[in-house]
Amino acid sequence: MIAYLNGKLEDINIDSVIIDVNGIGYKVFMPNTCIEKLGKIGDIVKIHTHYHVREDNISLFGFNTKEQLRIFELLLLVSGIGGKLAINIISEITPYDFSLAVISNDINALTKVSGVGPKVAQRIILELKDRLKTETAILKDQIQVNVQLDNNNAQEAISALQVLGYNIKDIKQVFNKIENISELSIEDIIKKALVYLGR
Repeated sequence: MIAYLNGKLEDINIDSVIIDVNGIGYKVFMPNTCIEKLGKIGDIVKIHTHYHVREDNISLFGFNTKEQLRIFELLLLVSGIGGKLAINIISEITPYDFSLAVISNDINALTKVSGVGPKVAQRIILELKDRLKTETAILKDQIQVNVQLDNNNAQEAISALQVLGYNIKDIKQVFNKIENISELSIEDIIKKALVYLGR
């Protein structure tokens, strides 16, 4: 497993880059929006990577942030979605907007992405929400959860933050710092939580 690469940006292509790490050139496939933010050839860059192995191919996919990597890895768990479509989705929607779309069943937000029709959008929401509910139930059994987390908006915000890769222990600590959480919308809770989580 290659978690990240830290090296010199050697070459830039339409859908990939070459990163020189100690004399070894790694070809990394990336969303266009991520490539645009890397810098210029010769710069030292850090890329969060996913090592993708199939029977007929081994590829490295790269991202600017851990949140983008988390979304990519979640998308690969959805039936019928491969690396190419997952990269395309991340190119056209931010991790924050993606997590909100999944949690709020916003099919329209996902279908704005080229290559994602209503059926694919429904499948993304259904499969990822079910997975998040299972993960949340397991984690909640392992720790004592604050009473305030029983609030519906807070619960939805928890799931959205988990989509972004944050664990429930960190989320719980942050929620204790948010005043009047029961009166806030899902979006407001997430925004305030992300400030504390250091985004």
